[in-house]
Amino acid sequence: MVDFWGLFSFTGYLGFINVRGFKHAVDIVSGKFSTSQSDNSSEHSGEISHFQALTAAVSGTVGIGNIAGVAITVSAGGPGAIFWLIVAGLVGMTTKFVECTLGVKYRHIAEDGTVSGGPMYYLRSGLAKRGMTGFGKFLGMFYAISIVIGCLGIGNMFQSNQAYVQLLQVSGGEAGVLADRGWLVGIVLAVLVGLIIVGGIKSIARVTVKLVQFMILIYIVGAVVVIGMNAERLPGAVAAILTGAFSMKGVTGGVLGIMIIGFQRAAFSNEAGIGSAAIAHSAVKTKEPLTEGFVALLEPFIDTVVICTLTGLVLVLVTAFPTGHLMGGGVAGIELTSSAFKNSIPWSPVPLSIAAILFAFSTMLAWAYYGTKAWTYIFGQGKGKERTFGFIFCVFIVIGAAIKLDAILDFADALIFVMAIPNLLGLYIMGPEVKRDLKIYWAKHQIGQ
Repeated sequence: MVDFWGLFSFTGYLGFINVRGFKHAVDIVSGKFSTSQSDNSSEHSGEISHFQALTAAVSGTVGIGNIAGVAITVSAGGPGAIFWLIVAGLVGMTTKFVECTLGVKYRHIAEDGTVSGGPMYYLRSGLAKRGMTGFGKFLGMFYAISIVIGCLGIGNMFQSNQAYVQLLQVSGGEAGVLADRGWLVGIVLAVLVGLIIVGGIKSIARVTVKLVQFMILIYIVGAVVVIGMNAERLPGAVAAILTGAFSMKGVTGGVLGIMIIGFQRAAFSNEAGIGSAAIAHSAVKTKEPLTEGFVALLEPFIDTVVICTLTGLVLVLVTAFPTGHLMGGGVAGIELTSSAFKNSIPWSPVPLSIAAILFAFSTMLAWAYYGTKAWTYIFGQGKGKERTFGFIFCVFIVIGAAIKLDAILDFADALIFVMAIPNLLGLYIMGPEVKRDLKIYWAKHQIGQ
């Protein structure tokens, strides 16, 4: 739903800014347009740098879904679903551009310099600017309540549960020392998360800057090695992805079914259209909202186009060839991905587990911040209220590691997509505003201002 909307609306409406603005986005993140003097200038309100904002937001999107979600995609839709996952990632770049631009434009900066932003703020203020005050307040509050509840499921309990599952697998399984001790793993994770989130976005960003680079490097190197070891099968794998994307056969019911599967998993992977990343990007040090829109469009590219594509290639190379069909035997999700890596590198489950645990941990950090900002939007600003939510969040980490989550996660997953409804309504209404701002910004950029 989210990325179909971007495909047929914003991507063309904004003149394929995801393509023509890509180099400019890289230049901004690399600091080409910044100096140490300007970064510390009082003109630049905010708490973190462009690169820190990018890594903080990426830490929330690069998670277990990049490992397990792609395996589900390939299992359900075949290799062809990977093609549509890539397309969804590309058009999701434009959606991220719009929502993160609005996040900075309508953010609230407190007297102490603390920044609060995201869909709840631009829905309230942006719609009020258009004479829809009541409607904007309703959508903003609806979004805030949804993300508070949703973050405790998909951004918290699911992550701690999967981190425990990974630790259990590499420590001897049901016969190992961690068997039936999920609560212990949960307590350790809760303490670590609590120590970091108490410092707010600055503390989170300091950790994610290092963590995101390290965990992505581990995973990409491992995937590239596996692909290299199966290089002779690569042409066949690429052909299977391309032909499968437009195949009228298969369990999915044809092209439409394969497209839906690919787009659905991409939405879970990069959160484009859901609006959560705009909360982190709102804290950036900048006086020009469009700059952070450009930075944000890199997220779906990193998360979906690069990492998910590498995962998909590993799965298709190792599990679909030479037999022509995927592994069976009830293996699915992260176990299927782990089996694919192990098939080429016998000892790979250990570094893969480390990457998976880091993915889960970093996701919890980002979603703790998202939930905190939504909580204070509902109940008011204040350190005491932030700490209250932080405590609640940490308690749910322990619960998630100790119980089975099927029913809770079904509800949380549904709520995550419900969050997209008010966000997308707001983006539709405010799209022309972003287009006008972009036209002015791009004209200045073209003449070197």
